[in-house]
Amino acid sequence: MRACFLASGALLTTILRRLLLGGCLVGLALFTNGADASEPQALTRIAGMPLAKDFSLKDMNGKSYRLSDFSGKVVLVNFWATWCPPCREELPSLERLWQSLNHEKFAILAVNLGQGPDAIFEFVGALNPALTFPILLDRNSAVFKSWSGMAIPTTFVVNQDGRIVYRAVGGRRFDDPHLMKQIEALVKVGK
Repeated sequence: MRACFLASGALLTTILRRLLLGGCLVGLALFTNGADASEPQALTRIAGMPLAKDFSLKDMNGKSYRLSDFSGKVVLVNFWATWCPPCREELPSLERLWQSLNHEKFAILAVNLGQGPDAIFEFVGALNPALTFPILLDRNSAVFKSWSGMAIPTTFVVNQDGRIVYRAVGGRRFDDPHLMKQIEALVKVGK
């Protein structure tokens, strides 16, 4: 799995973004566990299933979304940015997952970190398939930090009771059959 690491501090963040935008991912912003495209994808189960911290964020059109509004559904919360190569790679597979599951029991909230609607719109407009789940704006990464995020993409799967059941740090193929079975089982039983 690959991930882009976030840093605090204006200078370090500026340097990191320039390196990532330039495609220089070796050593600084990329890690791998040796996974290749043929290996089954998986989510990591979270011991104790902590309660997910509620948040309220706006989408690109100004509509507000609260995590607690999705009580009773399994919610996949994905933190990402357009400048992060693994994020860019996994978003189309999130859309395919979204299209394959029952929207009455499952939701996806894609939380963009630190970018405005113009940058996001330009990027998602070029994706195939087009994204149809909500894209929320975490302009100062406050929600990401409150969820103890350190690298992107980071994905959390919250059960119907608002508890974090799974986490994935680094890019995934969310339409991988093994990973889809994990989420489908959670949608069916909730644990």
